[in-house]
Amino acid sequence: MQEENPFTKSKTIDPEVRAYVYSLVNALGGTTSDESGRYALGDDALAVLRDLKRWLKLYDEKTNRLDVARCLAEANLVRGDLLPIIATWKENGQNEKSKARIALACLEILVPLTWPLEHEEMTANHHRHTPYILQAQVKYKAGVLHWDTTSVLRQAIRTALPALAMRRDQRTARDDGIIKLMLYFIRNIAAIRQVPNLPSQGLDHEVSRSATIEAFRAQDVFALLLTMCSNMGEDFNLEDVIILEILFNLIKGVDVEKLWMNETQKKESNISDLKAILDAEANMHREAKKNAPTRHGRFGTMIWVKQDNHSMKAVSGQDNLKDDQTALFNIDNTKKWNKPLQRRKDLEHSIHDFDLKEHLTGTASEQLRNFAEEFLDSGFNPLITHLRKAIEREAERLLPINYRQFFYVVAWFLKAERVRRERKQKDAKSAKTVQNFDPEGYALVAAVLNQETFITLNRYMQMSYDDKSWQDLNSSMRCFTEILHTIQDMAQSPLEEDQDIAENIQNRIFYEETTHDRIISLLKGYKDQGLGYLDACTELAHVFLRLLERYSKDNVDLQIRSKRRARRKQKEATQKQQSEHQGSEQDDGEESEHEDVMDVVQVSKERKFDFKRFAAKFVSQPSVDTFVALLKFYKDLTLEQLKRVHRFLYRVAFKQEQAVLLYRVDIIALLYRLIEGPESLPKKHEMYGEWSEFTKQLFRKLFKKIDQRPELVVEMLFSKISATLYYLEYGHDKTTSTTARAPAELEVNSSVTRDRNEQIGIVVTILLRDDKKELVDWVKKNVSSAYEERRAWEAEAEARRADAETAAPASESEVTEPQPVVDMPAAQPSYITLRADTEDVRIAMFKNARFKLMMKLVGFAQKDDEHTDTSDATWIIPSFITASHLEESKAAINQYTFAQWQPQNEDDVPEDMLRRVRKESTRTSHDYADDAEGGEARRDAFINDSEGDDGPLPEEEEFLFPDNPRKRRSALERLKDKRKAKKRKRGSDNEDGAEDSEDEAVREERRRRRKEAAAARRRKFKSEAFIRDSDDETDEEADKLFFAREAEIRQKHDKKVKMQMAVSSSTAKDSDFDASERKRRAMARLRGDADEDRDVDMDQDENSLPASSQPKRRQRERSSVIGSDDDEDDTPPSSPPAGETSEDDPDDDVGKKAKNHILKELAQARTAATKPRSKMADRLGTVENDSSSDVDVEDEDIVISKATSLRRNRGGFVLDDDDDE
Repeated sequence: MQEENPFTKSKTIDPEVRAYVYSLVNALGGTTSDESGRYALGDDALAVLRDLKRWLKLYDEKTNRLDVARCLAEANLVRGDLLPIIATWKENGQNEKSKARIALACLEILVPLTWPLEHEEMTANHHRHTPYILQAQVKYKAGVLHWDTTSVLRQAIRTALPALAMRRDQRTARDDGIIKLMLYFIRNIAAIRQVPNLPSQGLDHEVSRSATIEAFRAQDVFALLLTMCSNMGEDFNLEDVIILEILFNLIKGVDVEKLWMNETQKKESNISDLKAILDAEANMHREAKKNAPTRHGRFGTMIWVKQDNHSMKAVSGQDNLKDDQTALFNIDNTKKWNKPLQRRKDLEHSIHDFDLKEHLTGTASEQLRNFAEEFLDSGFNPLITHLRKAIEREAERLLPINYRQFFYVVAWFLKAERVRRERKQKDAKSAKTVQNFDPEGYALVAAVLNQETFITLNRYMQMSYDDKSWQDLNSSMRCFTEILHTIQDMAQSPLEEDQDIAENIQNRIFYEETTHDRIISLLKGYKDQGLGYLDACTELAHVFLRLLERYSKDNVDLQIRSKRRARRKQKEATQKQQSEHQGSEQDDGEESEHEDVMDVVQVSKERKFDFKRFAAKFVSQPSVDTFVALLKFYKDLTLEQLKRVHRFLYRVAFKQEQAVLLYRVDIIALLYRLIEGPESLPKKHEMYGEWSEFTKQLFRKLFKKIDQRPELVVEMLFSKISATLYYLEYGHDKTTSTTARAPAELEVNSSVTRDRNEQIGIVVTILLRDDKKELVDWVKKNVSSAYEERRAWEAEAEARRADAETAAPASESEVTEPQPVVDMPAAQPSYITLRADTEDVRIAMFKNARFKLMMKLVGFAQKDDEHTDTSDATWIIPSFITASHLEESKAAINQYTFAQWQPQNEDDVPEDMLRRVRKESTRTSHDYADDAEGGEARRDAFINDSEGDDGPLPEEEEFLFPDNPRKRRSALERLKDKRKAKKRKRGSDNEDGAEDSEDEAVREERRRRRKEAAAARRRKFKSEAFIRDSDDETDEEADKLFFAREAEIRQKHDKKVKMQMAVSSSTAKDSDFDASERKRRAMARLRGDADEDRDVDMDQDENSLPASSQPKRRQRERSSVIGSDDDEDDTPPSSPPAGETSEDDPDDDVGKKAKNHILKELAQARTAATKPRSKMADRLGTVENDSSSDVDVEDEDIVISKATSLRRNRGGFVLDDDDDE
């Protein structure tokens, strides 16, 4: 037995190796024989240390063995030689270069001896020596932390001080190596721990985490770490990974909330912990007393239970005599299923495991809290930013384990910052004082609140999930959860800047639908990954769901980017399934290659977010099973964990109305055991009341559902799938329709410039290239037969028509008007129904879009019935298709069957000549991507989750600018409209019906032309509404044309002004009309007869107006518009012929001039619309003031004295009205 003990001197090491190593250890030095007992170095101590380093490197590392390390551990090199040698270097010694060199040599040996033992493939040598070396490392750590004569860690830091004092650009490779050597030694000391399965040797307290933290604080290790972290990226570059490992080994497993507890809170926490332990012990005794034997029942009891299958079960104990339920319960407890355990490498306890809780002493907690606060204030942002950049570029110094450590450290310090703020806020409230917590907001942790960190985190989460690295995924989930907690606190911050940042971060996180799907996948993918992973995934789902629900309520129009599969892939999958009975894979909904490529590219779309739809994805049996798995540990769960499970199950059962998912025997039994079982929650527990109420309401719904659906009793034994859920909800199976979908309708590119025969030739060529000659022959055969039938029918109809004309009565010449022949056939021929000869033709008539295009081009059409655009649709040759049309189609098919269509460009192929039919009234975001020019999809197109969205408006309604707002009409104009309407109503009773219908047709034609002219102008405006790519574009030719046009317009304008002034002066000289007569007749015209004149704003019949009464106002307005003279044709002329005059008006000349006078006054009112004076008063006042002028209305037009009018601005130019002259 002594030889098999791994902690004795090994017999398997080569004796020659052992002899060499022992001789080197003896030559290193030893303790003196005097009373001081100090350590004395040998003559060649430095050379001996270098030889020991070579043995470790060349023998152990090269051969992947641990023989030299085992020999050095057995020789007690560290505690007997290396540490005493380092202690001989006095801390206050100056310029002792020899001692410094020896101390550095000792450090070079200590680092490999204390290096963590991690082997991917364990050999027999490793299994033999690893336990002994692990025990030796525990002794090494105890000696380093608690050496009585010197501070070993401080001495190690002294060896690197000269290199640390240099600037980074002045350091050599040796200096950088010394710094790394010192940091690795600190990392090794922090990572060494007592192995649980090995003897402790009484050193548990000396090597604990609390002892390590206290030694680091006392020997200035924390000060060194803070200095290097705060200068990371400036004075230090490659040391970030080593510092990350030191921090990870210091903080892993430490409860953050307990670090920031004050003395009172710690006492309360200790009391509560002790109380929980005492309560658990009391419950255990209470349960034991129920079944404990009494003095009257001293004898044992064993009973046999006979089961239904005639098997016997033996159960011992007097408690089985109480009732049958107790006996059956004891039988169930005896049943054990030894489930085979799967060995999971990532779940084994190692130095990188962070799920194990670590308890610290009061002093160590305070020192670690102080270090964490100082690190957050100065070193967090520089270190994390430097590490994130190294992770992004995948630096060589990073190991796979460092990614896990990085995200865990980020999560721990984010939680530390959050807890620190909460404690400060609570202390401020308890003290009733107002404090400024942090004027900079969350700037101390800003390094992890940027988009780069989110991208890195999401990529690492997805990679870990795909590789099934559950511990790596655990750390990343914890990091994401703490980021969400921090964002939630920022959104509730009193600082507006923090709220804006939180709003922006939430928008970026929730924008990607892949993030939502990943959270659901993590929750559903739990399967025996451990309690730590279970806690992390449930907490992440809980926090993400609540934060998203709150954000979606505040942002109703939240948009997310979803990724959809391209239709090309779906089409190929469908073709593969249907290829056996269709015989071809390329006929089903064939589209052009350009459309397929566009479908593959455009897989990301924006759509409106619907929280109810997202929350419904959580309501599934795997998600419920994950939370139920966490609830099974209800005895060990904290208050927050119990509340988390309760909130989720409540959401499933009552908010989402899917309580059927909880109707399973094991879940019902767990809830009953949680409340009423022998090991239930204590009734004094804070969550007992909520769980009790939830269980009662759930059982009540269960009993009602069983009465409604008795089948649920059987379904309680199984998990629920979607079909079962639907059946239990509605009482019948869900029926789905499998109606095939018709392919997209195609057309020929540039069909306007190509005649029908050429279009037929293109489609015929494509079908022949696709080996579809049988389809072309089928069309040719039906066209030929239909041609013969239609030609015979037309010949028969022509004969009947000739016979009818011959049999006409001889007295036809005496009749003034020819009478219609009653027996003349007016009906068209009946349609011809087309029938498929084979199954391939029948399938192609529905699914081959190119074949359907050919049938439409030759004149075939689908019958209008309930089977349109379905596989049962009936194809016919309509009655209006003539024999000549069919003859042309037949000739085109024959022509291109023997000589296929050839494109003008050699690079073009016939398939590129086809495209989808663009339906303007139902254009969607996909249709915009299928334009002939291959343009991209509209950027503002998105998919809406909600119902009732009919898609975008047609193109013309969506993009054309609206008409200019019409000016408000004056009271005089409204009065004239009423009188004209009454007069038209009175006159309509006396006029002939034919004339009225003719006038109405004329007015309708005018309205149509005005509408078309307005639409044409709006289209011109539309083309100029888009922003150009560059404001520096210039066109000299266009500028010359523009200025030439402006000069021509100015010349025309000046000419018209001079002509108007000449007419006005001649009229003023010859006018001698009586003022009173002019006033009377003008007012009469204003009240009555003038209402018959042309109306500016409404359509009416103007055929009765004389040619001289048409004012020149409209012509002047059209000529004053800036732009081309083509605009004059937009509004059709409304003046009647010059020869038509009114016969009822004896004073024709006076009427002309009065009408001219009124129209000119209306034009003046438009220019003075901004004046405060009323328009009616202006017009009436102008007419009254004109009574003093001496004008002969019988000879010339009336000249009106006008008030000063405002100048008009159009397009940036100032224009003078012609009426102002």
